[in-house]
Parts: sequence; structure tokens; C-alpha cells
Amino acid sequence: MIDRHEFFAAKLEYETDPSDVHAAQKAGAPLVVVDVRSDEAWAQGRVPGALHMHYSEIARRAPEEIPADASVVVYCWSPGCNAGAKGALEFARLGFEVREMIGGFEYWVREGYPVEDHDGTHRRPVDALTGVPRVRTRA
Repeated sequence: MIDRHEFFAAKLEYETDPSDVHAAQKAGAPLVVVDVRSDEAWAQGRVPGALHMHYSEIARRAPEEIPADASVVVYCWSPGCNAGAKGALEFARLGFEVREMIGGFEYWVREGYPVEDHDGTHRRPVDALTGVPRVRTRA
């Protein structure tokens, strides 16, 4: 039986969240973010710089498009979507270091992080229930 310490240590090893992914991107960490959702969902918006690779295409495409030593983060739509877990499993089967972004794109948006779509990159309003509104200060 696994103890609580081992459980939560493992959970943090295999999962990340939008704030940690955003911080890693800002810090310039070598991270490959992969959106495993449908073409239609991708077109509605995505994490800036993400690679679009539906989870069903990972086994075929990942070895050709992503370096084997890459640190990969996958995400799907929301906590109610298991495509992220399916994508992470495919990357793990291929031997990649992979984590799933819990909350998915829904929480990325709700927390007010940049969103990329066909019009460019922009921000949507922060959801007061999930994110801390950014306070503007005078320079």
C-alpha cells in the first residue's frame, strides 16, 4: 500500500497546473506544451506556443516532431475531460517525460493567462473564483 507522502509526491511528479506552466514559460524553461484536443477546440483558443497533436496521433507524430529528451506537458479542455490523461499515457508509452496540466485549457483561461487563436494572442477576464485578478500599479 502506498502511503500519503508517496501518493502526493507521485501526483506532483505526473501533474502540473496552469500557474506552474505559465511560470515555466515565462522563465524560458524548455517545455513542450501539447494540446491534445480536437481541431475545433484548438481553433477556439489554446495555450500560446502549444503544439496541436490530438491524443490519437501521438504515437505516430511525437517521435518525429518532439525531441525524445523533451519535457512535455499535455492538456485537454477541462477537469471533465480525460483526453489529457490519454495523451499523457501515449507520451509515457513512448518514453517521454510527461505531465498532465490539471484543469486543462478551461482553467488556463479562467486564471487569466494568455490565449492564442487565429486573431493572435490576448487575455480573457480572470474568473474571480479561480484566479487572482491582476492589480495594476502606477509607474
